[in-house]
Amino acid sequence: MRKTSINLIILFAVLCIFGCNKKENQSKAQQETMENIRISDYGVTSKGDSVKKYTLANKNGMKVEIINFGGIITSLTAPDKNGKYEDVVLGFTRPEDYFNGNSYYFGALIGRYGNRIANAKFTLEGTSYDIDKNDGSNSLHGGKDGFHTKFWNIESVKDAKFPTLKLTYTSADGEEGYPGKLTTTVFYTLTDENALEISYEAETDKPTVVNLTQHSYFNLSGNFSKTILDHEMQINADKFLPVNETLIPTGEQKAVKGSAFDFTASKPIGKDISADDDQLKKGKGYDHNWILNGNGLRSIAKVYHPESGRVMEVLTDEPGVQFYSGNFLDGKFDTKTGGKNEFRTGFCLETQHFPDSPNQSSFPSTELKPGQKYQSKTIYKFSVKK
Repeated sequence: MRKTSINLIILFAVLCIFGCNKKENQSKAQQETMENIRISDYGVTSKGDSVKKYTLANKNGMKVEIINFGGIITSLTAPDKNGKYEDVVLGFTRPEDYFNGNSYYFGALIGRYGNRIANAKFTLEGTSYDIDKNDGSNSLHGGKDGFHTKFWNIESVKDAKFPTLKLTYTSADGEEGYPGKLTTTVFYTLTDENALEISYEAETDKPTVVNLTQHSYFNLSGNFSKTILDHEMQINADKFLPVNETLIPTGEQKAVKGSAFDFTASKPIGKDISADDDQLKKGKGYDHNWILNGNGLRSIAKVYHPESGRVMEVLTDEPGVQFYSGNFLDGKFDTKTGGKNEFRTGFCLETQHFPDSPNQSSFPSTELKPGQKYQSKTIYKFSVKK
C-alpha cells in the first residue's frame, strides 16, 4: 500500500475520532442541561386547566421555578454570605391565589404594556384605541386579563449552554383593546454565574404598542415578613419621572440630585422614603420610573442586604426602570416563610420603556410595526459581599 494512502487513512481516522468526541461532548452537555430542568404538576385552575412547574438548576445549586400560567416566577434562590441558598422572591403559598387574580402581579410576565397608560386610551397612526381600565381611570400592566393571566407554551431549549426555557404566547388582535395579533417569545436562562437572564421578543401584524417586563418582588433577606427598608440600593440614573395623583408621568424629567430620589450613590431604601416629598406622598413611597444613564446592555442597579450579604445586580438594555417599594402590599396573604406579605416587604425593579409613552411624544417610542421585531434583555445577577 502506498505511503500516501496510509497517511490518508490515518488522517481520516483521527478526524472521525475528533468528530465522535465532539459529538459526544455536545451530547453530554445537552444531557446535563436537560437534567437541570425538571417538570412537575403545580395546580389546577378553577376552569380545570392543569398548570405545570418548570424548575431550572445551575451547577452551584441555585434554582428558579416558573409556571406556564402567566410565565410566573414562583421561587428564585440565591446564596448568602455563609453559602446558604434561600428563596428571595415573594409569592403565594397556595397555587390558586396565582390563578384567581394575582392583583400584586407576583413574579409575572407583564404585557402587552408594562406600567400605566393614561385614561386607558391612546392614538396610533390616526386611530384611537380604548383599552381595559383596571387602575381607576387608567390601564395598568396590560389590563385585567393581561399576559399575567395567560397560559404560555413552554419548551426546553435543547442546544442551550445553560438551562433555558422558551415561552410563547400569541395575543389576538383586539385583546384587551390593543391592535394587532402579537406573537411574544420570552427566554428564561439560569447561568452558572448565578444570573437569571430574561430575553423578550415580539412581532405584530398591525401597528401596535409593546412594553414587556417582569414583575418579581425581591427581599434579599430570605425572610418575607421583614421589610426591605434596610436593603441598600444604587440606581444608575440622574433623572426620574414625576407623576400626577393617578401615578401617570407629568412629562417632566426631573434631576434626582439632592432629593429623596437620588440613588446615584448606594443608600438604604428606608433612608428617605418618609421624607416630606410630594412625589413620595403620591406614590405612598417609591413607585416611579428612573431614566437610566447609558445605552445598550449595561449595569443599571445594585441592591445589597448587609445582614445576609446578598447582592443583586440588574443589567438591561431598556431606557427606564420602575422602582416600586411594595407600597400596596397589605398583609392579606401568608408568605412562604411565615407571617404576612405586609407593607414594603418586597421591592420591584421593572426594566421597561416609560409609563404612558403612547401618549407622550417626548418619551422613547413603544410603537411596533409589522416587519419589525421587538427585542429586549434584562439580567438579575446574584453574588455575595462578605
